[in-house]
Amino acid sequence: MSDIELSDGTYTAVVDTVEDGLATVFFERDDEEVGNAVVEATLLPPDARHADAVLSVTIGDGRIEAASYYPESTANRAAEAQDRFDRLSKRPPSDDHE
Repeated sequence: MSDIELSDGTYTAVVDTVEDGLATVFFERDDEEVGNAVVEATLLPPDARHADAVLSVTIGDGRIEAASYYPESTANRAAEAQDRFDRLSKRPPSDDHE
């Protein structure tokens, strides 16, 4: 594992996967993905060590200095994703009247 290649500061982080003690995390700023990293899962709050967890993460010198889990944001993001899936799964009405 290497250092996190992001500027120092605070980011929204979303856990993609947690496997074998390692978490793949995507970092966002202003709703745009700005990078990702594989980090020790122990650097995340215990209740955020699962896929789709949303956190606020402070990066300093290429490392996580602080991380706070946001369960409400996690639930909202999951609901938005389900809504998008539901809309995409609805087929448009067919013009075929045979």
